[in-house]
Amino acid sequence: MRLGFVGVGNMGGPMAANLVAAGHDLVVFDTRREVADELIVAGAVWADSPRAVAEAGVDAVLLSLPTPPIVEAVVTGPDGVLAGCTAGQTVIDLSTNAPAVVQQLAAVCAERGVGFLDAPVSGGVRGARDGTLAVMVGGDAAQFDRFRPAFEAIGARVFHLGGVGAGNVAKLINNQLAFVGMMGTIEAIVLGGKAGLDPVVLRDLVSSSSGASSAWDNATRVILKDRLRPTFTVELAAKDIGLAQQLAAEQGVETPMGAAANAVIRGFLESGYADEDLIATVKAVEERSGFVVRGTWHD
Repeated sequence: MRLGFVGVGNMGGPMAANLVAAGHDLVVFDTRREVADELIVAGAVWADSPRAVAEAGVDAVLLSLPTPPIVEAVVTGPDGVLAGCTAGQTVIDLSTNAPAVVQQLAAVCAERGVGFLDAPVSGGVRGARDGTLAVMVGGDAAQFDRFRPAFEAIGARVFHLGGVGAGNVAKLINNQLAFVGMMGTIEAIVLGGKAGLDPVVLRDLVSSSSGASSAWDNATRVILKDRLRPTFTVELAAKDIGLAQQLAAEQGVETPMGAAANAVIRGFLESGYADEDLIATVKAVEERSGFVVRGTWHD
């Protein structure tokens, strides 16, 4: 297929690269021209705006953007995707978004005869690079089938979950659960270390016990190796957990664990951790406890 891609940064760039590697023709745009250099070398074509991407004769325009307001602007703005679309094209939002927002965008697109799928992904930068993401798709089943080859180029597991918005319901639930686990993991590894346990032995023990989780496995590895470079920032986590809490309020479901994670993450956001990785907030827990667990990994 001939596809457009808007937003080729940390997550979008690797996904776009996998689409090119799978043989799809790709037209790309990002606010930072330099992040597309490797894609262009690989065969992608640059466009000067989201509108120009849509005007390049693509079957669909994929979006990988940080916040709902940015997605709205890129789709409906005067130089946005929809301004360049014609009937029969499709907008596919890979971003983590509010279900209500994507439903509104889908309605606007439908007025122009343009399809819309929300298809947020999970698996982080590594999953985007390796093509092993989980892809959670909401929207028309025929549209899902049409673009399944694109989803399979970026993900190892592809799920069609229902109408537009269903993809983001699933993504917000997944992320809230991950954040609850991650905040608990950070507290547990520091607590165990300060109480006298070898943190590496504790890691192995929990990994073999009922406390095991992907959050525990991944977070403890990077903490104990002290490799906390930003891959998923506190700012993005605060956005996602906030959207999850908004969804819970709309549905009338009390989620006290989610609310607690929301409060903790927002506290880190307000304490200067916005641009650091979410796992790097272990530094604040260490400072408050007077015990440093980072760097204790031994082979």
